[in-house]
Amino acid sequence: MSVTQLSQTVEQQQFFRVIQDRRSVRYYDPEAKISREEMNEILQQATLAPSGANLQPWRFLVIDSQELKQKLFPIANDQQQVIEASAVIAVLGDLKGYTLAEKIYGMAVDAGYMPQETAKSFVGRYQGLFASMPLETVRQKVSIDGGLVSMQLMLVARAKGYDTVPMGGFDHAKFVKAFNIPERYAPIMLIAIGKAAKPGHPTTRLPIEDVAFFNEMPKA
Repeated sequence: MSVTQLSQTVEQQQFFRVIQDRRSVRYYDPEAKISREEMNEILQQATLAPSGANLQPWRFLVIDSQELKQKLFPIANDQQQVIEASAVIAVLGDLKGYTLAEKIYGMAVDAGYMPQETAKSFVGRYQGLFASMPLETVRQKVSIDGGLVSMQLMLVARAKGYDTVPMGGFDHAKFVKAFNIPERYAPIMLIAIGKAAKPGHPTTRLPIEDVAFFNEMPKA
C-alpha cells in the first residue's frame, strides 16, 4: 500500500469513527461550557453543508444563557437536556434567504469561482424563482437544507469531542413567540450540544436490503 493510499485509509477510518460514535445523548454535564469562539467554529464548519442553489437558508439561534434555557424547557416538552446541555441551537430556515443571492454569488465572483455574468444570471434566476414560489414550497426547501446542515453540525460536534441530540419535539408556535422569532424564519429543529454525563445508548439499524433498492422499487 502506498503512502497516499495509507493516508486515505486512515482518513476514512477517522471519518467513519466519527459517524459511528455519534449518539443521541440526553444527559449532559451541566458544568461543561463551550466558548463562543469554539461554537462559531462548529457552526462555520457545519455551514459547508450543501443547499439548494447554494443559497444557505439556515440560521442559528444559539441559546446558552441558563435563564433562557429555563424559558425553553417547558416549550421543549420538559426535556432535561435543554437545561443541562452547554447550549441549545435552534436551527431556523430563512424563508427569504434568496434575497442574499447577490451577496452569495458576489462572494463566489470575488473568490474566482464564477464569472461576473454567470453570477448575475444566477441571481436573477433564483431570486425570481423563489419569489414566485408558494410559501409552503419555500418552507419545504429550507427545511431540507436545514436538515442537511443539522446533520453536518452534529458530526462536526462529535469530531470536536462534543455530544448532541436533535429535537423535533417542541411547540413551534410557543418557541416563535417566546424568542421573538420574525415571520421570515421557520423553526426546523433544536439541537442540544455539550459533554455527555451518560453515553448515548447504542441503537440498531435496518439491514441495507430493507432500505436500498437498485433501479426499481419492490412491489408493495
